[in-house]
Amino acid sequence: MSSNPYETPLRGLGDLGDAAGVTADGAAWLASAGTYPRSTLAFWEERPDAPVVLPCGTAFDVVNAPAMFGRRMLDRLWGEGPGSGPVAVFQGRMLLFTAPGTAARLPSLLGWEEWGGRGQGVPPLLCHGTGDAVTVPAPSGDRSAPAPAGSRWLVAPDTRHPWLPGPEILLWAAVRAARSTVRISIFPPADQDANVYDVSRRR
Repeated sequence: MSSNPYETPLRGLGDLGDAAGVTADGAAWLASAGTYPRSTLAFWEERPDAPVVLPCGTAFDVVNAPAMFGRRMLDRLWGEGPGSGPVAVFQGRMLLFTAPGTAARLPSLLGWEEWGGRGQGVPPLLCHGTGDAVTVPAPSGDRSAPAPAGSRWLVAPDTRHPWLPGPEILLWAAVRAARSTVRISIFPPADQDANVYDVSRRR
């Protein structure tokens, strides 16, 4: 068995067999965000390939960024910072799962640092907190089945108590991503999905 915890597929949901799968503990954490976690888990037992809408504000908040900028933030978090919590892609947007309260605090921090306006380098970030809900990808990591609307996990949940970055860390990552310079190369861009994040670094 691989030493990477994110390579363990969701147990009890059949032979999913893919590194992007959510573990059983990760699924339990996601389900805990809803009012009826047992119903959510039972649904996933039956349909491990189905995304689910979950409320924010209790188990997690979500910072929703444009895909390219979100990728830059994620690269900063893993390359220069403490790592990230779970991260997903949905409908061309990057969903960074953060500590509860981040959605309320991050916009004011960006405004205070004068990074939140047009032309400042940080595109509009959609912050989902209390009273909001997001669609999370299916727990299955089976890429042989088409993912609805490009929905998939980049960093899948693997524990009932994942570490989640707070607003200050997201501010730092957003500012670093905005300050990054554009490099011109004669070589074709590398596969954006080829990045490997060493999750053991944050433990």
